[in-house]
Amino acid sequence: MQLLYQLNDDDCFFPPADRATKEGLLAFGGDLSPQRLIVAYANGIFPWYSEDEPLLWWSLDPRLIIRPGEMKVSKSLRRTLKSGKFETRIDTNFREVMLHCADTPRKDQDGTWIQDEMVEAYTHLHELGLAHSFESYLEGELVGGLYGVSIGQVFFGESMFHTETDASKVAFFRLHQFLLQHDFKLIDCQQETEHLMNLGAFSIPRSEFIHELKSLTREASMVGNWGSGQWEWLYLNIGQPEKLKFRSYNIDEDAALFDE
Repeated sequence: MQLLYQLNDDDCFFPPADRATKEGLLAFGGDLSPQRLIVAYANGIFPWYSEDEPLLWWSLDPRLIIRPGEMKVSKSLRRTLKSGKFETRIDTNFREVMLHCADTPRKDQDGTWIQDEMVEAYTHLHELGLAHSFESYLEGELVGGLYGVSIGQVFFGESMFHTETDASKVAFFRLHQFLLQHDFKLIDCQQETEHLMNLGAFSIPRSEFIHELKSLTREASMVGNWGSGQWEWLYLNIGQPEKLKFRSYNIDEDAALFDE
C-alpha cells in the first residue's frame, strides 16, 4: 500500500522522507513559506508540481549528488573557462535566472513546473539570503545560470539554463569553486540527468542522503548576498518533533483524489 500524506496547515513539518512512494511522492498541501521550504530541504524533500496539480512534495530514491572537489571538467569546458568568454556573477539577477529556467524546454516535460508562485517564493528566499543564483553573461546579456537553496554545508540545486553553449556549465563551475572555497560538503542535484552526470554527479541511496543531511544542515549557514560579500553565519531553525500526525490517503484506492 502506497500512502500520500496531507500536510497540516498549522505547522511547517513533514512526514519522514522514507515514507515516499516508489516514485518519490511524499505529500501534498501546505504552502511555500520560507520556513516550510527550509524544513523541507533540510529533510530531503522538495516541491515539484504542474499548473493543474496541487502543491506536491517529493523525496527521490536514489538521489543525485556532487561532492565539492569532485567535479569533472572536460577539455572543451577547460578551453571555454580559459578563454574568459563568459563573465560570471553571483546573486545579481536571481529572479531572471528563475524565469529563464521556467522558459527552458525540458525533455519529457510538458510546460514548466516553475509556477509564478514558486518564482515569488524562491525570490523571497533569495531576499532573505537563503537562495542564490550563479549567472553567466556574454557581452552583458544573461545567457546561462542556475539557482538553489543553501542550508548549512549543503547547496540544494534547483534548476539551470543556457542559451549559449557551455554557459550553464561555466556557472556550475563557479558554484563548485565557491562551495569548495567555503567548505561545503554536498551539492544536491535531485534527479539523474546526463548533463549533470557528465559533470561528475552520481547517485546515492536516499537513506544515505538523509543521514548526511542530519549533520550537514545543522551547521551554520551562509545567509546573505554571496556576490556582494554581505552575508553572515547563522544557525537555522530546521528541527522537527519526533512524533507527528498527518492525514494519509491510499493512493491506489484514492486515485481520483486530485481530479476535483
